[in-house]
Amino acid sequence: MDLWTAAQALILGVVEGLTEFLPISSTGHQIIVADLLNFGGERAMAFNIIIQLGAILAVVWEFRRKIIDVVVGLPTQPQARRFTVNLIIAVMPAVVLGVIFADVIHEYLFNPITVATALVIGGVIMLWAERRQHVIRAETVDDMTWKDAVKIGFAQCLAMIPGTSRSGSTIIGGLLFGLSRKAATEFSFFLAMPTMVGAAVYSGYKYRHLFQPDDLPVFAIGFVTSFIFAMIAVRALLKFISNHSYAAFAWYRIAFGLLILATWQFGWINWSAAAA
Repeated sequence: MDLWTAAQALILGVVEGLTEFLPISSTGHQIIVADLLNFGGERAMAFNIIIQLGAILAVVWEFRRKIIDVVVGLPTQPQARRFTVNLIIAVMPAVVLGVIFADVIHEYLFNPITVATALVIGGVIMLWAERRQHVIRAETVDDMTWKDAVKIGFAQCLAMIPGTSRSGSTIIGGLLFGLSRKAATEFSFFLAMPTMVGAAVYSGYKYRHLFQPDDLPVFAIGFVTSFIFAMIAVRALLKFISNHSYAAFAWYRIAFGLLILATWQFGWINWSAAAA
């Protein structure tokens, strides 16, 4: 492993960790940064699976007490069973539609221009959702009904379009459907666990031939970096939303998306995937 490869792994691990659970699209940022770093091909596909696992491990660790309480309470506590059922319901739409459309979406939509467009559109929707009057029916994740879970599950499917953001779709969907900011954000984190682990296992098995022993040091750098920065991002986001709205993230999405579109339109950066 040369120094440049290690630097690429470190940078992409930081990007994954910081963006995975913020409503700004980790996939979109990965596509753009990887394009700038010229980090692509089959090796990059395997690498992305590994760093996503690092990010999700950070959330599992952060919410370990809630996870343990739910698991222990399943046999006797209706609240734990309802929470588990809601998670299963919410994850199913993404599982079904992901299996059907994942390859098509990856072939035609995984490029910087699609990402930039989705960032801008998602930012505008986020601003609208924040400025409308909120009618809160569920203050915590334990107050959610199965109908809430169904709605958020379908909202998550929008994140199949790169640049939309999985966390952004579920959080804004939650706000629109009557969840508090805290409930929408925490349920987004919990929903990420089975969704991302399932996607990683599916992709890992499908592309198992891409994992080579020589790449282990590169994967290790990305995994550890992603875990550390995801932990920082999750804690910072939970603290931030206690006193702020998501408007700052919306403006960031719009500004970043417009910047990418401007560099493409004026030919300042030759986005290699833009013509794909």
